[in-house]
Amino acid sequence: MNNPISDVHKKDFFSSLKNSPSTDEFIKGLWKENPVFVQVMGMCPVLAVSNTAENALAMGLATAFVLLMSNLLVSSLRNFIPKQVRIACYVLIIATFVTITDYAIQAISVELHKSLGAFIYLIVVNCLILSRAEAFASKNTIGKSMLDALGMGVGFIFALFCLGAVREVLGSGSFFGFSFLPNDFQAWILMILPAGGFFTLAGWLLFFNVINERRSEV
Repeated sequence: MNNPISDVHKKDFFSSLKNSPSTDEFIKGLWKENPVFVQVMGMCPVLAVSNTAENALAMGLATAFVLLMSNLLVSSLRNFIPKQVRIACYVLIIATFVTITDYAIQAISVELHKSLGAFIYLIVVNCLILSRAEAFASKNTIGKSMLDALGMGVGFIFALFCLGAVREVLGSGSFFGFSFLPNDFQAWILMILPAGGFFTLAGWLLFFNVINERRSEV
């Protein structure tokens, strides 16, 4: 038998959780302010390394790690970094964690490191990371900055994985390197080429815009 008092408490809990500022800081990066599908940021790695699901996931995780750690450090030092040199300091912080990420990927898999190539180093100039450091982490507490970084990072991973999965399945007939389509399937070679990245991104942008328009009409 359901307890009406318990049900009321549950509704109050989930309602407060949904409307809490902390939860909003995380959720906004997943959908409302998704860095790729909404803000269209970080297009260089999104289009360049999303030819396979593995590369897309690896780049997404690497970027999310750098974003989280740089937000954490920038927020911790926000009262000590002089405004005149803040951008240079942010770039130095980001570059430090990119170097750590580069060595970690190389230690885990040399083949993956070669696949990602120079795009690992280009994380330093990813506008997503620098913009979150300047616009958010430098003005908010450590807790909020970490939630913001986690939300934006997971949103970036999700976007890259969406592109990588579609491009690998259609362009190679496989998923994470495992073939599962019939032998007579004709792979769309275009999808694993640079042009395929633009077509796939356009398709996902159209999909998200349609969903958002329908949600706004409700």
